[in-house]
Amino acid sequence: MRTQDTTLLNLLAECAAACNHCSTACLEEKDLHMLSTCIKLDMDCAQICDITAAFVARGSAHAAHLLKECAEICTHCAEECEKHAHMDHCKRCAEACRKCAEACR
Repeated sequence: MRTQDTTLLNLLAECAAACNHCSTACLEEKDLHMLSTCIKLDMDCAQICDITAAFVARGSAHAAHLLKECAEICTHCAEECEKHAHMDHCKRCAEACRKCAEACR
């Protein structure tokens, strides 16, 4: 496996972990309604990162399509989390999503 692929896989894993942590932390906050979009995007982003990593790791011909979709979802997730950057978990999630989106492009 190329170093570039290993770096991408690491960023995908870090993003998925940050999104899973963020969604769980958001569920502990008082105003769940305000965070519902954030929680949904966190779950979508974590899942697309996990799926994309699997396709990249096995060298699938379909990885390129998933990388494009992953970058798009990571960007949307970062934008939503940045709205709640006063919460540390959202701030860290947004940063991980931005890095991942860039790597996926």
